[in-house]
Amino acid sequence: MPLQIIFMGTPEFAVPTLDALLSWEGCQVVAVVTAPDKPAGRGRQLAESAVKQAAVRHGLPVLQPTNLKSPEFQAELKSYAADLQVVVAFRMLPEAVWNMPPHGSINIHASLLPQYRGAAPINWALIHGETQTGVTSFFLRHEIDTGDLIFQDIVPIADEDDFGTLYEKLKTAGAALALRTVQAIAAGTAPSLPQQESTQLRAAPKIQKETGRLDFSESAPALANRVRGLSPIPTAFTQLPDGRTLKVFKTQPFDDEEASGPDAGGAGTWHTDGRTYLRVQTAAGLLDLLDVQLEGKKRMPVQEFLRGFNAAVLTQKSGE
Repeated sequence: MPLQIIFMGTPEFAVPTLDALLSWEGCQVVAVVTAPDKPAGRGRQLAESAVKQAAVRHGLPVLQPTNLKSPEFQAELKSYAADLQVVVAFRMLPEAVWNMPPHGSINIHASLLPQYRGAAPINWALIHGETQTGVTSFFLRHEIDTGDLIFQDIVPIADEDDFGTLYEKLKTAGAALALRTVQAIAAGTAPSLPQQESTQLRAAPKIQKETGRLDFSESAPALANRVRGLSPIPTAFTQLPDGRTLKVFKTQPFDDEEASGPDAGGAGTWHTDGRTYLRVQTAAGLLDLLDVQLEGKKRMPVQEFLRGFNAAVLTQKSGE
């Protein structure tokens, strides 16, 4: 008899995993649990999660609890008599939920645990300038992202990767890992290895708006990584000297000793020829802004931005 599975997830990141499970005849997805519909867009009309839309396309029962501790929800969940729950980008589960099936619950996390435990592992790996990350399958336990490891797959981070491109790579890798994990559990061959604790672990807390503020007292390479880790969403930003917000989607450190010398000004000094480049002095080197969006305008390459921009406003340090 196929392994009976309940799938839990909400965003588009989780959809390929659901599709992968549905493609294997050794398991049967008996129900999908996802977030309640919520208002979205200018009209604030109720929008379904990406996982709900996928589940409906496949004709699967959908549960959308507002309270995971609700006795009514837990009774409905139990009625499906699942052997295993597979969780991808969902919410923290109470023990009564994750411990319900005989095989427990597994999670697919977009990092090489125990590194980058938390809500935003893809963003923080890029912000910290990592050259590789990966996906991990593990058994859920009390503390977030601390359960016993099953499998891990490494995913290299290319120099040109940003959050958007790395998200796509890990979404695909996570789906393949989830299927391999479920197959191993069905065969009774899945390992269960305790995570190795260390003082060198980096966390991946939820991204706040202020995470995206560019602080030019940091180095140009560090700021370039911050931009990568937040592009295209939620996006890094800074304030022009006149107070307007400038979103920044793509940058690169500008390597020119003469341009970064004593005449370049202090950190936060803007440099432009008004036509081809826009740079900011940082604590170490100049940061070349390549792709930007001024508040009220569309996103555009910096050369296009400068064609309609009065460079005279860039005469003092940002934030003064």
